[in-house]
Amino acid sequence: MTRVFLGVTGASGAAYAGGLLRALTRAGCEVGLCVSEAGRQVISHELLGLGARPAVSGDEILARFTARYAEGPGPVRVLDLHDMTQPFASGSSLAPAAVVAPCSMSTLAAIAHGVGGNLVHRCADVMLKERRTLVLVPRETPLSLIHLENRAALTRAGALVLPASPGLYTLPETVGDMVDFVVGKVLDHLGVPHALLRRWGEAPAVEAVP
Repeated sequence: MTRVFLGVTGASGAAYAGGLLRALTRAGCEVGLCVSEAGRQVISHELLGLGARPAVSGDEILARFTARYAEGPGPVRVLDLHDMTQPFASGSSLAPAAVVAPCSMSTLAAIAHGVGGNLVHRCADVMLKERRTLVLVPRETPLSLIHLENRAALTRAGALVLPASPGLYTLPETVGDMVDFVVGKVLDHLGVPHALLRRWGEAPAVEAVP
């Protein structure tokens, strides 16, 4: 995997986007980063400590986000949410994979029903129609029947719906460990090598409490 589209929308869980950006660039992947307006607000609030209504511009938020999390040799291209001239908007670009993390329920619905109006929606639609890899990371609870039916529709269409549900069998010690679990699961499905989580059976034995 050398080129990945990373869409970030307005669901809580911006840390998953940050973890993916870090891991993908460390692995040398070229990342096309596209963040919705609500996604920028969540990044500002959850990752940058600027609040949900920051005094800085959206471009400054993205600049700080990429400066903090893009750590490797892989280049990052920040894409305008409404620029449909980007290669990711066309199947002829041969982009192999796209991830939307976190994926809001409105984004999930737009992709499921093919009614999207921005680059995140369009890129996801391209992945589905071209039978390429699309990973969606929703972070919402509880779920309505509408949410469940949209997830089922996307699964039938060929997307991988990978909820942000970190496993506890790895005995995480920090929030970062739990984020890494989900990021590692996404990387597994992209075919990107990593060492973010211990596989089942690799965890050290837990001594019995006397």
